[in-house]
Amino acid sequence: ARGMDPDQFLPRFTFFFDISLSFFEEIAKFRAARRIWSRIARERLGARDPKSWRFKFHGQTSGVDLTRQQPLNNIARVTVQAMAGIFGGLQSLHTDSYDEALACPSEFGARIAVATQNILREEAHLTDVIDPLGGSFYVETLTDRMEEQIVSVMDTIEAAGGMLKAVEEGMVQRMIGASAQRQQRRIDSGEQRIVGVNAYQVEEDPDTRPYIDRPDPKVMREHIERFDAWRNARSSAEVGKALDGLSRAAESEKENLFGAVVDAARAGLTNEEICSRLRRDLGFGTPLAIV
Repeated sequence: ARGMDPDQFLPRFTFFFDISLSFFEEIAKFRAARRIWSRIARERLGARDPKSWRFKFHGQTSGVDLTRQQPLNNIARVTVQAMAGIFGGLQSLHTDSYDEALACPSEFGARIAVATQNILREEAHLTDVIDPLGGSFYVETLTDRMEEQIVSVMDTIEAAGGMLKAVEEGMVQRMIGASAQRQQRRIDSGEQRIVGVNAYQVEEDPDTRPYIDRPDPKVMREHIERFDAWRNARSSAEVGKALDGLSRAAESEKENLFGAVVDAARAGLTNEEICSRLRRDLGFGTPLAIV
């Protein structure tokens, strides 16, 4: 997008959010994000088209909130998460299966997850109203507070040299880790009660779901052999040329890196080869040892 008019591409932007269980906080989070994005698009990026100011987002219910204990309770958790996303104004929604805390979703679990969305839309009619909690003193106050906190974090990152530098130096990872640690301490201490984990526990039978079939080893070997044959048949010169193009784009302050990635994929480079070269040249994505 470098050098383009923001109004040429901002209307296509869609954000991705995780939806957690704190119902009103999640709604406030999305409402605050909508305000902040509109301000950024207009004031910082100079967008003039109102379509560029719109905050479109997809939400996925948080698997972190699902528990292995009393897994059927996760159906209720996913429903609350989905409702928070809808009240927050999302454009599309993914509901997790209740059994994802145990393994890959079962067909039954996936069916319940889809039905949850259909019930909220078709029977509860939650999608009939836009921003139904707008004007609520509590929600508006919480939204203001959430906006202030989000902007404060953004200002901290800007003061540190921007997001790229903050990620490279481990600042963002430390902030996320500290937040996760605080939440886990609240659970471990019992301050945050989790039904079936540290509150309202019951004796329950072990998980007796049927074993989920694994891919046939013979089929897996055939796919691997076919992939290896395809990779070995590539032109070494073309592969090298594409890798060199990636390196030049990574080192350039003016060249668009995305175009070089597309060219590399068209030349037959694998995702691993592309990422490895960019990691080598940029250092970005290299795991950090954080104490």
